[in-house]
Amino acid sequence: MKDETAAQERIFQMLTDHPGVTRIDTHGASVFLDGKRALKIKRAVRFPFLDYSTLEKRKAACEEEIRINRPLAPQIYQGVVAITEDSDGSLQVGGPGRPIEYAVDMSRFDESRTLDHLAKTGPLDAKLASAAADAIVASHAAATPADGQAWLSAIPALIDGNSDGLRAGGHFNAEEIQELGETSHEAFLRIRPLLAERGRRGFVRRCHGDLHLANIVLIDDRPVLFDAIEFDAQIATVDVLYDLAFTLMDLLQHAQPGAANIVLNRYLATTPADNLEALSALPLFMSVRAAIRAQVTLARLNRPHSDRRGILDEAQQYLDLAGKLIRPPGPRLIAVGGLSGTGKTVLAHALAPVIPPEPGAVVLRSDLVRKQMFGVEDTHRLPSSAYTAEITTRVYDTLARRARQVLTQGHSAIIDGVFAREDERDAIAALARECNVPLNGLFLVADLATRQARIGSRRGDASDATQEVAALQEHYNIGHLGWATIDASGTQEQTLHNCRHAIAVSNEAI
Repeated sequence: MKDETAAQERIFQMLTDHPGVTRIDTHGASVFLDGKRALKIKRAVRFPFLDYSTLEKRKAACEEEIRINRPLAPQIYQGVVAITEDSDGSLQVGGPGRPIEYAVDMSRFDESRTLDHLAKTGPLDAKLASAAADAIVASHAAATPADGQAWLSAIPALIDGNSDGLRAGGHFNAEEIQELGETSHEAFLRIRPLLAERGRRGFVRRCHGDLHLANIVLIDDRPVLFDAIEFDAQIATVDVLYDLAFTLMDLLQHAQPGAANIVLNRYLATTPADNLEALSALPLFMSVRAAIRAQVTLARLNRPHSDRRGILDEAQQYLDLAGKLIRPPGPRLIAVGGLSGTGKTVLAHALAPVIPPEPGAVVLRSDLVRKQMFGVEDTHRLPSSAYTAEITTRVYDTLARRARQVLTQGHSAIIDGVFAREDERDAIAALARECNVPLNGLFLVADLATRQARIGSRRGDASDATQEVAALQEHYNIGHLGWATIDASGTQEQTLHNCRHAIAVSNEAI
């Protein structure tokens, strides 16, 4: 490969001789940024997981990258272009001479708009997080189902490969790596039957495969997935939750727990309910992804003028996260009740990211369940006939069933509903006892004027409550409450503080 490498360096020099060209190197490619164009050339390298050692293999890899990525990001991926040599030895991009190299031809985007860069500037907003989840959902819906047995068989080797890679160089504590590997294998054995069943049911697909934040970019204010794995279909043929886990893990690593929770909840709300029954796989999936990212970070040590201390610190942070994620704390059930306009839904979503295990609790909302029951869009207004006692009972039964699915997978759940009747609250208490998890019941209260003002300001919300409904609810007989009563008449921040205090007090009493 020495001759191949020398020939490439000549090409790289030609490309960087042009004013304004920026070169970015990764372990497998060199990218040349020039104005509105980007050329990505596969480097003449061979690793255990990829082989770009010949021109034919690099051309095939470029063509495969276009095939895989163009459906995800047609505004970025334009095609494959040859680097040619004329008879006088001069080099051109797309010239008439003999092709001596190939490049992926891309439209350049604003590199500062990738999610890893945006995450460093402050919290990612809810709209962006939801849109990112929608992009991932769409990519999984379009992905080709595959035989799940190969994926299942590859997981132990993936865990061992992480252990071996993390030991190399002696940068990390050997006992920490050993414990992570052993705990990961134990987790895999527990969930192996679940993963096998998911493979049989079509949840193993040819996915993006590398969905960390640097591979999601905002273009025209919409998240676009790019740089999907093209060099090995087997690496990218995984359970869809493993694909999602990379994004969730990296959001946590970038101190974005709120966005991670939104992505998880949006994904679960817009994909088959079977995913609720696979949440027990998330700790292993996210941990493995964090360990992989630790290794990829270490690879930057080989680059010239690298910040050795910074790289080692970042890699250690990923390793620490891997160890934390593989040992999740036990789940809990939280029920948020209150009359319309008390702020239940806002509170539930604000509370969810801080309820372990990561990336926070699954939120189950009665308004959305009712809309799903009638097969309508979230914001479609239902008639009063959809609010009979019989239908409301069915709604709460469905909420309890879904919460049971979440809790039995070792994940926490927050149920958001009015809970105006004692039997509804008693059923939640019975569910918590059945699942052997702690229960925090929070009942929000606010005066009628405050509730009506909030209802009047709603736009595009799933709730059908009106100011008239709020007035009628004043006459409800709530009965014996048995839950913590939370003053929700103040700001959202004050209500959240009050609820977190009530949960902390409850935890101390357990």
